[in-house]
Formats: sequence, structure tokens, C-alpha cells
Amino acid sequence: MSGARIRVAIVDDSALVRAMLTQIINSQPDMQAVGAAPDPIVARELIRSQNPDVVTLDVEMPRMDGLEFLEKLMRLRPTPVVMVSTLTERGAETTLRALELGAVDYVSKPKVDIVNGLSGYAEELCEKIRAASRATVRSPRPSGAARPAAPRAGMRLASTEKLVLVGASTGGTEAIRELLGGFPPDAPAIVITQHMPAGFTRSFALRLNDHCKLKVSEAADGERLLPGHAYIAPGDHHLAVKRSGANYVASVTDGPPVNRHRPSVEVLFRSGAACVGPNAIGIMLTGMGRDGATAMRELRDAGAYNFAQDEASCVVFGMPKEAIAAGAVHEVLPLQAIAGRALARLVSSSAGNRI
Repeated sequence: MSGARIRVAIVDDSALVRAMLTQIINSQPDMQAVGAAPDPIVARELIRSQNPDVVTLDVEMPRMDGLEFLEKLMRLRPTPVVMVSTLTERGAETTLRALELGAVDYVSKPKVDIVNGLSGYAEELCEKIRAASRATVRSPRPSGAARPAAPRAGMRLASTEKLVLVGASTGGTEAIRELLGGFPPDAPAIVITQHMPAGFTRSFALRLNDHCKLKVSEAADGERLLPGHAYIAPGDHHLAVKRSGANYVASVTDGPPVNRHRPSVEVLFRSGAACVGPNAIGIMLTGMGRDGATAMRELRDAGAYNFAQDEASCVVFGMPKEAIAAGAVHEVLPLQAIAGRALARLVSSSAGNRI
């Protein structure tokens, strides 16, 4: 698509939102809104005739639900989709389901009363459309598809000395789900930063908890990080790890954004370098940008062993690519192989305190 403008189709039942998105997209030198549809029925013909590079899709629409339309689109004509979602608990559930169905990313609904905030919203929207235009789009796995086989319990994995630290962004919700499905219930604590807004991470943690053998929850400030548990950075808050006597505990703060993100992978990995060092395994998953790359190198220099997801299995290869370029990564692997290799490292070091 080099040199050509990104062709975007807009699907939203609000005439005002359609007009706002059209204006934002057409103001960009590298984008063009090729049409706007008020519902999925009209959208079908628009997509067929215009063959857009990216579709922005509302969820609650007349004549056909946005999720139903997305499912049909990804099955019959896989296309990069950015969901336009309300930032509510119900909106979070729906958006997470959309990501399961193959949507690349999501943005909030633009507020009609924005006075000074539209430029920030426009920047976020256009950044995600650009990433979506380059994303690897896959049809969703059948709901009954087998998850990766986790090693049996009783492999002497549990240790209060070891931590697995994970960073992800675009495409990360599904990548994290697959990754955690590969860990047994006695795995060391897993601490995760996924770029996500407030209100989404509780629903995300609950969905993960239903999916895998670990107990998954939002991290709470000061709580002890226990084997057999996975902890998600709360939306709009940084998550770090720190020592409290012989234990690791979570540190949840609302400090300023780092690399334009809160939560930031940089914050998590840097804290791991400072207080976990050789007892850490770092994992960088799919995501846009370079958040966490510098701190992942610090993690490696502190003695941690690091993995990155390979390009072929990423939705967006940005964050793993930057971590690799920074010299932070020991192994680059397909997503489905990372948990097994991480477990092999943990098992091989289970007799000692250091990896």
C-alpha cells in the first residue's frame, strides 16, 4: 500500500459520528474515507463496491448487530476492523468479544461535546487505522477450538522467587489468552501489562480467568504476587513489581503516561530489572509502537531471559520488532511456542533460585 492512501469505510448508525469520523479521516494526507454506512446492510454493499483497507465499525446498530456483522465479515471477507466502542462495562464485554471475532483494535466513541479534546481523539483514531491497515488479519478460531496443551501440574514449577513479565498492545488480548492457556495451575506468578483503558481490564481479567488454569485478576496495589496467579495492570494505571521482605508485591500507580501509555510496559519491565533480575522471564507480545523495548533490554542486562513473539503470529509486529532491535530478546518464537519454552526454562532452573 506504499504511496497509496488508506481507504476507510465507516459503519455507524449516528449521522453525527459518521460525519466526525469522515472529517477526521479525510483531514489526514494518507487516508481517505470511501464511504459511510448507517447499518451493516448498507455496509455490505459499500465494502463490496469500495474494497476498503480498513473498516471502522459501531456495535449497537439497527437491522443487524455489529458483532453479527463482524463475524460474517471475518468469515467471508477478512478485513482489518477497528471497533468504535462505548467505554462502559457493557461496551468492554462487547469489544472484547469483537477482538475474539477478529477485530484488530478499538477506539472509544467520539464525544459530541468535545471542545478541545478532538485533536487527541483524532490522533488515536488515525494511529489505530494506520496500524490496522498493516495488520495481519486472521479468521477467528472456532469457539470449540482446542487451546494449547498445558503441562500437567506437579512439575515443581511453583516458586515465590520467579516471575513471568508480559507486555502487549494491539492484538494482545487474544495473544495473552492463548499464552496463558499454555501455563499450568502451578506456574510462577505472571504479571501483565496490556494497553487498555479504565473499565476494560476487569472484564478482560474475568474472561481470561474463565479460559485458563491460572487464577486471573486485576492487580491491586500492595497485593502479594502468588504462584498460580496472573495479574493484569488495571486500565489507566501503571503496574510495577517490588520486593516486600521475601515476597514480590504489586505496585499500582496513576503516575504520568510513559511512552504515551498508562499502563506502560516500560514501567513493568523496568521494575522487573530492578528487583527480579535473573529470576524473571520477559515476554513481549504483539503491539504497535516501541513501549517496553528499552526496559526489556534492561531486564536482559539484569539477567532475565526474554522471549518475543515472531512476526508471522503477530497482529502488529511493532513492539516485538523494537525489542529485538534493542538487543533485548534471547528467542523469537511463534505465539503458540512461547509458553512451552518459558516453562522449559523454569523447569530447568527449578532446583535453584536463579534462572
